[in-house]
Amino acid sequence: MSEEVYTVEQFAERLRLHPKTVLRFIREGRVRAVKVGRSYRILRSDLEAMIGAYGAAPKASSIRVTSVVDIDGVDPERAQRLARQITAARMSGRGHDDPMSLDVAHDPVGRRLKIIMIGAPDDVAAMLQLIRFTVDA
Repeated sequence: MSEEVYTVEQFAERLRLHPKTVLRFIREGRVRAVKVGRSYRILRSDLEAMIGAYGAAPKASSIRVTSVVDIDGVDPERAQRLARQITAARMSGRGHDDPMSLDVAHDPVGRRLKIIMIGAPDDVAAMLQLIRFTVDA
């Protein structure tokens, strides 16, 4: 069973936002999206999460942290492998009501991998442990 997917324009229309606002939310990690060609696609569950975020009063216990990890000396092949492993680990927790935002970028010239995570403290801590284990292996 596949989940419904929205374009930025459809997402913006449903939330009564400007498409540029949605693009800014994607860049800031407030909305998860997958880049397809030159455009983004957003899952229905992420739309519902955003509606819930705007529709309900914020929880006092709702804490999110941001972590940036820089790893030097990473060739393109290893960067691709690490990105796949980290993304797969994040996707395994899809049922979570506060999903983690994860971005991975590789600079092939500088041989540097950058991982940016935004999520619940426990989720980010677990991901940091996974990254440490994966990089040290």
